[in-house]
Amino acid sequence: MKEININTEFIKLDAFLKWAGVASLGSEAKIYILEEMVKVNGEICTQRGKKLRSGDVVNFEDEDYKIV
Repeated sequence: MKEININTEFIKLDAFLKWAGVASLGSEAKIYILEEMVKVNGEICTQRGKKLRSGDVVNFEDEDYKIV
């Protein structure tokens, strides 16, 4: 599991995918989310603007990213 540091109270899911290096463009992140390729805390998430906070775990292509 990779730990990703954020320095704000929360980060939106699409922005997080770019921050973590999963997606290189916002449009790429949008596609991943809309095609149900992203899980947040074990559940598929299709909300681009989902607010992620410290302790949340994002899964993409069998790789886990924990927000710290």
